[in-house]
Amino acid sequence: MQTHDFFYDLPPELIAQEPPPERGISRMMVLDRRDGSIAHRHVGDLPAYLNAGDLLVLNDTRVFPARIQGRWADTGGGLELLLLEPLAVPEGTADECRETVCWSCITGSGRPVRPGQRALFAEGLLDAEIVARRQDGNWTILLRSDRPLMELLDAYGLTPVPPYIHRNGDAETARLDRERYQTIYARETGAVAAPTAGLHFSEALFDALEAKGVRRAYVTLHVGPGTFKPVKTETVEAHRMDPERYAVPQATADAIADCRARGGRVVCVGSTSVRTLETVAAANGGRVVAASGSSSIFIYPPYRFRTVDAMLTNFHLPQSTLIMMVSALAGRERIMAAYREAIAQRYRFFSYGDCMLIV
Repeated sequence: MQTHDFFYDLPPELIAQEPPPERGISRMMVLDRRDGSIAHRHVGDLPAYLNAGDLLVLNDTRVFPARIQGRWADTGGGLELLLLEPLAVPEGTADECRETVCWSCITGSGRPVRPGQRALFAEGLLDAEIVARRQDGNWTILLRSDRPLMELLDAYGLTPVPPYIHRNGDAETARLDRERYQTIYARETGAVAAPTAGLHFSEALFDALEAKGVRRAYVTLHVGPGTFKPVKTETVEAHRMDPERYAVPQATADAIADCRARGGRVVCVGSTSVRTLETVAAANGGRVVAASGSSSIFIYPPYRFRTVDAMLTNFHLPQSTLIMMVSALAGRERIMAAYREAIAQRYRFFSYGDCMLIV
C-alpha cells in the first residue's frame, strides 16, 4: 500500500492552536463504518450513540513537563532536553549524596552534542552529563540533583506540546498547556504527548455516560514523540513504529470480558487505547489479559481488529500512522471522504481540535 494514498490537503488555519474554552463542547463527526454515513454533532452528544452495557476504554497516562531548558557548563550556550524514558543508571555512576537518574533524551542545541559534555538546568539545581548516542538517534543522559527530578520538572519544566502547535514562550500559554494538554483522569506519569481524544471529557460528560449505563476501564500507554513521526517510506508496510510502554490491569481485562459476556461494545477513546488492547490481544489469542510491556504494533489496512468495536478519535495528520489506523477500522475511502467533509465543514484538526466517533 502506498503512503501517499493517505495524503490530504489541509488548510493551515484549521490546525487548532488553542483548546476550546471548556472541555466537552467540541464538534464531533459521527461516521458509521457500515455505510459511510456522516452526522455532524457535538461531543456532548456521545451518550446518544452509546448503549447501557458498553465499555469505554481510556488511556490514563499523565503528560509530565518533559521539556527543560538550560545551559552548557563550559560555554553558557543554550540547551534544551526532552526527556523520553527512564533508563537503568550505569554501574558506578551514581552520586551517593544526590539523586542520580538516567534518561533517554532528545537534545536541542546550537553546538554538536558529544559524550562527556555537561550542562546545568533549573537554576543550577540539576546537572546533566551526556553519556552516549543511542541507536534510535537519541541520547543517554545522566541527571543529578539534590531534589527529586519530577519535583524540579514541575517547577522548571515545560509541557511538550506537538510541533504543529506554535508557541512563543509566554507564561500564560505555558500555564494553559499544562492544564489543558492533560486529561482529567490522568494518573500514571510517563507520557510526552497526551492521548488527545481524552481531552474532550469533562466530569459532566462522564456523569451523563454513567447515567446511560456506560461503564469505564483504563489502560496505560505512555505516548512518546514517535506518535508524531511521519511515515517517510514509500510504502506503508516498510514503516516501523517506535516502541511505547503499556500496562493493562486485571480490572480492565475483567471489564472487557464482562462486556463481551453481556453483549456490550468495547469503545476505545483514542488510538493509544486501541494500540494497547490490540497489542495484548494479538499476543493472547484474541483475549485481553492483564499484561505490561512495550508495544510497537502498527495498524493499517487491512487489519482484523480483535477487541475494538467503536472508537472516539481526533482528526489526524496526513500520511500519519494514526490516519492509517482509523482507515483500518472504517475503510480508507470512507475515512478520506470524511476528512474532505470535515475540511469543507471547517472542523478543527489535530490535538486541540474536534473529534470523530467511528461506530
